[in-house]
Amino acid sequence: MMLSIQLPVTLEQKLSAYCAAHYLTEDEAILEALNRLLTHDMTPTPYELGQDGFGADRVHRGEIASESKRLLRMKFRGPAVG
Repeated sequence: MMLSIQLPVTLEQKLSAYCAAHYLTEDEAILEALNRLLTHDMTPTPYELGQDGFGADRVHRGEIASESKRLLRMKFRGPAVG
């Protein structure tokens, strides 16, 4: 498939400099960049995978350290009776 794009002058200069430094043709450099971009989008980052769990310890208000025994008891046994 043949694609044609118009690059801004600064980006074209950066591409030319990159290709010269890494002994690549512009086609090879663009193909490599597209492969990295499209592969990266398919694979979630470790942050994206754990994002739902981050900050889960901030659910409780107040001083957790001084209330940890009570909070753990409520979590595993339910509220204290009596």
